[in-house]
Amino acid sequence: MRYFAILCWLLAFTAQPARAASSPGLQSLEQQLSFLVAGSSGDVGVAALDLTTGETVSIHGDTPFPMASTVKVAIAANYLAQVEHGRRSLSDTIGGVSASRLMEAMLVHSDNRATDLLLRDLGGPTTIQAWLTENSITGIRIDRNIAQLLRARRDLHDIRDSSTPRAMVGLLQRIDSGKMIGPASRSHLLYLMSRCMTGRNRMRALLPMGTQVEHKTGTLTGLSSDVGFITLPDRRRIAVAFFARGGNDRPRTIAQVARAVYDGFASAWRTTFPAASAFASP
Repeated sequence: MRYFAILCWLLAFTAQPARAASSPGLQSLEQQLSFLVAGSSGDVGVAALDLTTGETVSIHGDTPFPMASTVKVAIAANYLAQVEHGRRSLSDTIGGVSASRLMEAMLVHSDNRATDLLLRDLGGPTTIQAWLTENSITGIRIDRNIAQLLRARRDLHDIRDSSTPRAMVGLLQRIDSGKMIGPASRSHLLYLMSRCMTGRNRMRALLPMGTQVEHKTGTLTGLSSDVGFITLPDRRRIAVAFFARGGNDRPRTIAQVARAVYDGFASAWRTTFPAASAFASP
């Protein structure tokens, strides 16, 4: 066991391509994440951004991973943007069901049929891709609907329908900042993401009880992912993206990485701003 731990430690510090430029105050967290990734049996990508300070950390942050159902965040955000521009309404009926109900099914229960109904109504993958490009989001590709994706021969290294961890965090940051959707739409999207019922053994699993999380999971054979927002005890919020491909410990790895990110960002704030953290809300 001790030999295995030492081996993982060596891998973490010798596998330099796994590490990406992180904020200086998060070097310790980057090292810990490198250790966790090196000890995983699969291919893991991580990105996290403090929405208050702008500090970032990433491991394999520019490596494309299949989005699977995490793409549903972009689809929901685009529909809400259309609502804001008066082109659509949440009360619109699509396939005999209101858009509001479809969006809830898509984000809370990861319903694939609901997703494809909304996506078709919006104009298909090219519409979402064009919207992302218009909003300067690069590193995300949306090529197929969910039914097409699931019917296709599985290739977890296919560049289609993929995102890098850093690109996904960039999308989350722009959604949260109000640059892509307004405050009311943002609140509605976060509310639905806070009710996500899938992947309870991933991002949420090892976080302290009561931690506020808004997220969306993605799953394919051989792939587990979880993206969204984590709120720290001082109310700072972290946008995160976790992708795990291959291996047999993907949900557990995501849970461990999420806890490391939670602890690392909280510790970095206390170290950098000790006076401020002393007065932070519990």
